[in-house]
Amino acid sequence: MNKTIKGIAAPLPLTNVDTDVIMPKRFLITITREGLADGTFADLRFESSGQIQPDFVLNKAPWTQANILIVGDNFGCGSSREHAVWGMRQLGIDACIGTGFAGIFYDNARKNGLALPIVSTDTRDRLLQFANNSNGAEVTIDLAARKITTGEISASFEMDDATQTALIRGRDDTLDSLEYADAIHAFEANLDDKMRVSVRK
Repeated sequence: MNKTIKGIAAPLPLTNVDTDVIMPKRFLITITREGLADGTFADLRFESSGQIQPDFVLNKAPWTQANILIVGDNFGCGSSREHAVWGMRQLGIDACIGTGFAGIFYDNARKNGLALPIVSTDTRDRLLQFANNSNGAEVTIDLAARKITTGEISASFEMDDATQTALIRGRDDTLDSLEYADAIHAFEANLDDKMRVSVRK
């Protein structure tokens, strides 16, 4: 992931959007990650008949091209399903800006390259108003500087160092562990030697 995320921001001010809203359970039957974009926000994006819900923000221009969401409080609460993040990434969402996120959802987002900048309520509300009234104006999230800029808005955001580093480097826990592969193998070899000596005794 680049140090900056740029794009159109869509306003999604609903509170307590849980992972079942983000990815309804009926879409969890797949054994791969493929096709999850169709399930993302499915009950908001589509009518029960399968027709597009015209009033949902991501179905309306200019937000059909949005890759950033400005979200309500407690976004991502509920179950730990990682499919919610996978689906959002497949749908083209690179970041959600909000006042706070459920812990497991936050961890899943970090592991899958979804940035979750945390801002004050006032900043979030200003961004919601801007996103709602703009005609597709670009929002920039500078991960390195921890700053969001758009129009007349320039605001800092919170993000822990480990998450910031992971997003900037495009890393996850597995890739980070592989950096220490030589040290891990050396430790395992040393442990095997000690166990063999112990058995002889």
